[in-house]
Amino acid sequence: MRRWGCVVALLMFAAVCCAAPVGNAISAYVALKTGAQENGGIAEGGSAADIPARMLLAYKKAVQQVGTHVPTCRGMRWPVLAGIAKVESNHATGHGIAGNGDIRPRIYGVLLNGSGAGGNTTAFPDTDGGRWDGTASGERAVGPFQFLPSTWEGVGEDAKGDQVADPHNADDAALGAAIYLCGNGRDLSKRAQLKAAIFQYNHSGEYVANVLGWIDQYTAAAKDPGLGHVSGKVRTVLETALSQRGVPYSWGGGNAKGPSYGICCSPSGKSGASIKGFDCSGLTTYAYSQVGIRLPRTAAAQAGIGRRIPASLGPGALKPGDLVFYAYAPGRDSTIYHVGIYLGGGQMVNAARPGTVIRQDAVDAMSGYAGGARLL
Repeated sequence: MRRWGCVVALLMFAAVCCAAPVGNAISAYVALKTGAQENGGIAEGGSAADIPARMLLAYKKAVQQVGTHVPTCRGMRWPVLAGIAKVESNHATGHGIAGNGDIRPRIYGVLLNGSGAGGNTTAFPDTDGGRWDGTASGERAVGPFQFLPSTWEGVGEDAKGDQVADPHNADDAALGAAIYLCGNGRDLSKRAQLKAAIFQYNHSGEYVANVLGWIDQYTAAAKDPGLGHVSGKVRTVLETALSQRGVPYSWGGGNAKGPSYGICCSPSGKSGASIKGFDCSGLTTYAYSQVGIRLPRTAAAQAGIGRRIPASLGPGALKPGDLVFYAYAPGRDSTIYHVGIYLGGGQMVNAARPGTVIRQDAVDAMSGYAGGARLL
């Protein structure tokens, strides 16, 4: 718990919302965290509607084809591939995607030469003579799923029928990613195995958390519970929260008037001072202010408002509009670190962590479920 000591000092004015630990990855994601990527970028925002139609088609085709190459794979879904591609290349946004899936200009990562820039501390010798990454002086990640040429050699397959497995083609790249994630006959419908697959893709806890967040958002979009079953003040709260989807997470940001610039710093050292948006309790404060309910500023304090719903009853006891809490030690409200707004159907509106945006997530997307509170 010493790692979270700085949170105590923030309790008087900032919500305690989770921040994923930084891993020791050597893949393109860590090398490019500073944004120094050629013809690509790390995703910072968006929604399910941000996927270009041709890319979404590629993800769905890959789900249909992967069983031919990995018959033992279970649970592959298009949101899994979309979550990876969102973080790796923002779905090739800004690039042309031809009808056959070819992406131009090609997407290249930085040259992994051990220079130290952006976490690039390990040199990778050339393996493809520059065929895929355009240089024979070393390796760089390629395509919308950012494969190293050496990895592509082992997983690349032709998905489009032209006898060439091309990581710069949307169909081929999506199928290659599906094959890689399905390694060892995984059942990706099981959360632990899904996490293991993503961790294998990039050995970083931060990366896993980010990708899982996008997978959950795309999954939720595909299973939108809708608001036809709610009305009155509850509907107002939910519509207010949902209207903020895509707004950046900002540590300490947001209040009853709307998004605002945050403060420094989260437990992982992320500052919200230059980001206009919301943290978890800033979002709940804003949503409930629209129906005349004034909430305290921190997630832990908000647990003391309204009728408490014990964690022992499970998420099935929640109703739309309820606050949803998460704690380091469920059962001890003083350790609550996060809050969301329950939508129904196992979904919530969530300002998850620095580096993400407000989105619709599964209730089990966060750890340490600590029950809820009913204010309406």
